[in-house]
Amino acid sequence: MTLSTTSGAVSADARMITMTVNGKVRKGLAEPRLLLTDFIRHELGLTGTNVGCEHGACGACTIRVNGQIVRSCIMLAVQADGAEVETVEGIAVNGEFSPLQEAFHEEHGLQCGFCTPGMLMTAQVLLDKNPDPTEAEIRDHMSGNICRCTGYQGIINSVRCAARKLQQNSAADPATNGSAR
Repeated sequence: MTLSTTSGAVSADARMITMTVNGKVRKGLAEPRLLLTDFIRHELGLTGTNVGCEHGACGACTIRVNGQIVRSCIMLAVQADGAEVETVEGIAVNGEFSPLQEAFHEEHGLQCGFCTPGMLMTAQVLLDKNPDPTEAEIRDHMSGNICRCTGYQGIINSVRCAARKLQQNSAADPATNGSAR
């Protein structure tokens, strides 16, 4: 027996999984060996998470699962059943660029844009934990993400710019928690 999903036919071994993605409960069928990257892209239609090396080395597929940085190309979709998942599509605030996205635009933190979703997700985690990172802390935290275009300085400048923006927003609105969103 086969079942049908948005990504095509699946076997009887597929199971329905549920996760909260960017604040919304989402469900879909997943084969036991389906990668989380493929589930997010093909079953949920969220194509911002890129597939790069498929070995967890490049960082293009970086997302957050239950608040932790995860390489979605080396995690099975069924492992995320019941999890809180954040993808790059969830960074924007009410359809507007977040301060982090603005900073990447202003400081030329992207060129081809392929690594950008993973860079944004990784930088967001850093800024959530450390709202005023040094350049060395930024370089260290971002070191697991590969960019083949920028030479990294624009990315470092973008994260520093985002930190300044978030600090300004926090100073202007004491109710703000300093989050990168």
